[in-house]
Amino acid sequence: MARDQLLHARHGGVDARQALSKVPEVTVVFWVVKVLTTGMGETTSDFLVKTFNPFLVVPAAGVVLAVALAVQLLAKRYSAAVYWFAVVMVSVFGTMAADVLHVQLGIPYVVSTGFFAVVLAAVLGLWYATEKTLSIHSITTRRRELFYWATVLTTFALGTATGDMTASTLKLGYFSSGVLFAVLIAIPTVGHWKLGLNAIFAFWFAYIVTRPLGASFADWMGVSHGRGGLDWGTGPVSLVLAALIAVFVGYLAVSRKDVA
Repeated sequence: MARDQLLHARHGGVDARQALSKVPEVTVVFWVVKVLTTGMGETTSDFLVKTFNPFLVVPAAGVVLAVALAVQLLAKRYSAAVYWFAVVMVSVFGTMAADVLHVQLGIPYVVSTGFFAVVLAAVLGLWYATEKTLSIHSITTRRRELFYWATVLTTFALGTATGDMTASTLKLGYFSSGVLFAVLIAIPTVGHWKLGLNAIFAFWFAYIVTRPLGASFADWMGVSHGRGGLDWGTGPVSLVLAALIAVFVGYLAVSRKDVA
């Protein structure tokens, strides 16, 4: 009887922690949606700042991002629609933040890439020093959730700068950059499953690489032939990616495959 009560208490604690978590389980669909949001954020940002006044669009995107994050933080439980909308807005605004440093301030992509890498290392370092873990499975408190979203925002900015650096500064072009990051993202996957690479390190490595991976292929589809793209237009590409994201998020909301 005592043993049964002990097991019940342990399982109850696990269930309680899972109920508190507002981060989805990492599945194949998680990575698919993540890559789609990175591509959509890239082309949507480009479309907005080139179609409208960037001095109005960027602050407006910041406000929408703040609202999306507030809704996510105030939510009592995980919601696929709320979570992924916040990720989409992080993608859009993160792209704008990285582009502002280069386009408006003239800072080279190499410098901005290094800057965001340092910022990311500082955020992760502070997170670990404070919480003693970087596992997304431990995000059951408000402070850890804040660290999580600070990390997500920084990874998007870093990924944007890195993708632009390989495509423009290193002159690989968008398609070749996409292929490069597709190869790089296989490293944590193979390393974790075949070589015993630390799961937390593998996750964040892959999470960072998804940004330039999705953005590079989205840029390749959207930009002009003169820039090495397919010239489908950033607006149409953004709409198609948004539709795909809506389909997958709808599937997750109904199936709850991403709920522990």
